[in-house]
Amino acid sequence: MSFAKLGLFVLVLVVAATALLYTQQRRLIFPAPSQYPQAPPPGFRLVHTQTDDGLRLSAFHRPAQPGQRTILFFHGNGDNLLGAIEATRGLAANGNGLLLVEYRGYGGNPGSPGEAALYRDGEAAMRWLAAEGVAARDIIVVGNSIGSGPATEMALRHDVAALMLVSGFSSLPDVVGEAMAFVPRGLVRDRFDNVGKLARVKAPVFLMHGDGDTLVKPANLARLRRVQPDATAVLVPGAGHELAYTPAAQAILVDWVNRDLAARP
Repeated sequence: MSFAKLGLFVLVLVVAATALLYTQQRRLIFPAPSQYPQAPPPGFRLVHTQTDDGLRLSAFHRPAQPGQRTILFFHGNGDNLLGAIEATRGLAANGNGLLLVEYRGYGGNPGSPGEAALYRDGEAAMRWLAAEGVAARDIIVVGNSIGSGPATEMALRHDVAALMLVSGFSSLPDVVGEAMAFVPRGLVRDRFDNVGKLARVKAPVFLMHGDGDTLVKPANLARLRRVQPDATAVLVPGAGHELAYTPAAQAILVDWVNRDLAARP
């Protein structure tokens, strides 16, 4: 095969791969697990939020103990409420209330996920908590991995008590670009531009990342910290993208909530 024909063949392959990635990217970004909990675990109840575009979404809730704030938790893209329970065990044991959000298209919920769609799901959760008498100032918004997107958006829109991001990213195009340098960042339709929003978040911010994270690289922590220099930032040695589920990470989260956040006016 001549160099010209070889070059044309490679070009066709690249164009085809790029087109496939563009049209199928949401299947890659939101790989909802096929198995999910049918009933809440002890201490939780199954509740339903209502989105402004007419979807009824399931979620798990447990009330806060007296004097404790409520955690609004957004899980990662390949996770569901089972993982959310594991990632918040420390906060549950601390007596914090929990509303574990399940996205549209996940856990038997109707609809299809996407950036704007997840923001709508987050707003539905905020409205549900308000109807239950939980004020925004008593809500700590926590996002793990892609959950950092809706978590940051909710903290920007509402006067919440705090924003906590675990293995969060500066933006989804940054993550894609670092993993697949050949993909133009402009092709990523769901942006989740956390770094562009974080500077405008008025609530206290806590950032935690594993230094061994190969999926969402630790450089994301540095980029987020630069735009929010007053944030508490913790880089956990030896931890990968599974950081949120480790006992060490959960102990760090609880310590910040009980000590640093509680000491703030």
